[in-house]
Amino acid sequence: MADSAFFCTLSHEGVLAVRGVDAGKFLQGQLTCNINYLSDSHASLGARCTQKGRMQSSFRILLEGDGVLLAMASELLEPQLADLKKYAVFSKSKLTDESAAWVRFGLEHGDKVLTSLGLDLPSETDSVVRSAGLIAIRVSTDRAELWVPADQADAIKAKLSAALPEGELNQWLLGQIRAGIGQVMPSTRELFIPQMLNLQAVGGVSFKKGCYTGQEIVARMQYLGKLKRRLYRVQLDASELPEPGTPLFAPSHGSAIGEVVIAARAEEKIELLAVLQAEAAEAGDLHLGALEGPALHLLDLPYELDRDREIQR
Repeated sequence: MADSAFFCTLSHEGVLAVRGVDAGKFLQGQLTCNINYLSDSHASLGARCTQKGRMQSSFRILLEGDGVLLAMASELLEPQLADLKKYAVFSKSKLTDESAAWVRFGLEHGDKVLTSLGLDLPSETDSVVRSAGLIAIRVSTDRAELWVPADQADAIKAKLSAALPEGELNQWLLGQIRAGIGQVMPSTRELFIPQMLNLQAVGGVSFKKGCYTGQEIVARMQYLGKLKRRLYRVQLDASELPEPGTPLFAPSHGSAIGEVVIAARAEEKIELLAVLQAEAAEAGDLHLGALEGPALHLLDLPYELDRDREIQR
């Protein structure tokens, strides 16, 4: 299902804008990703953490106009705006909700229609191309986001519809799960540090950028290797879709050994990303919601964790 060509509207996320001459400088001290790595042709994943290194939000970030745009779960946008504004008061930057200014589409196997729109998108993840106000971003293999100014949305959607079937958001999320890209949701806010979502493995954490909120905790986890929980892709033997934050259990432990991150339907099964204690994951015998709950089975991720490579970012 996730391997077929389609497009869908990314209605589950909003857009936070930070604009002004100090936008980059301000965010460099707030986010896990390196703002200096962004360019007109390169975007990034990233997160904003508490002082204790817990993720308040995760997002995709790109340059646009006189600042940057961050796409994140819609319900997180208002609290992130309110909190960031407290720190931006002495900065020449303006923070706003630009969700209404953009319509964002997810495209799977949709490069031909992007090319027809003047967007010849490279295959490298995080590549960006722009044309006539449109922005395309490669988010993983054969998957792209198309950012469209709201006043062009109807015309662009008509062109997409003529070239691709319109799918459901579930299909897009399934592709995200298979790409191993976790995401902070309202129910998991401040629950995970970035490495628990493997964010450092997909380019969302820089260990060379210097200080930012929560940096000491994140760096310590990376360099001392004390992380006991990380992101896994699993299959669930059940028909009901679990909510993010649903606890996971194993008979070898007396309490929860992890939580659901995101989930999507896949043919007859459900696939999900979950943060699990590595010891319990390797032992197997994992269950959703309770020790007697539906069984979970580990699936492969499309990347490997490599501490030495990750700290070079």
